Amino acid sequence: MEVTRRPAPPTGLRRALFRAPIQLYRMGLGVLVPSRLLLLRHIGRASGQERQVVIEVVEHERATGSYIVCSGFGPKAQWYRNLLAHPAVTIQVGARRIPVTAEPLGADEGGAFMADYAARHPRAARKLVKFMGFAVDGTLADYRAAGRELPFVRMRPR
Repeated sequence: MEVTRRPAPPTGLRRALFRAPIQLYRMGLGVLVPSRLLLLRHIGRASGQERQVVIEVVEHERATGSYIVCSGFGPKAQWYRNLLAHPAVTIQVGARRIPVTAEPLGADEGGAFMADYAARHPRAARKLVKFMGFAVDGTLADYRAAGRELPFVRMRPR
């Protein structure tokens, strides 16, 4: 695994496209958003105001009801930094709103989730790691190495 270039958070039109699913949730049409995406409602660490972001679900642990997500833009992503400051948040998956506690995961656990994701969604994983600035050789070991470099979070229902 090699880090080629880390992407900057989207701006302009790209940012608007990334945030488009938020409008569906606001209109009560969350059921139209694919279940691989969730709406995260979190509190700004400095402003104290509610913020929203749509992020991809890496894993849904059905036994516990937890959702695993990853900050593809790294530990400097605003939503990730806000979760560290205020871990009691709400997520929305489809029409369901779920109060959760955000728990950062260790590098080894994050690597395991990335390798598992790559095994289940090989094409999506290839595109995802490339977008996040990693060059991988396609082996699970390489995906695991990339996952160790990214912050993963478990959203555990309260």
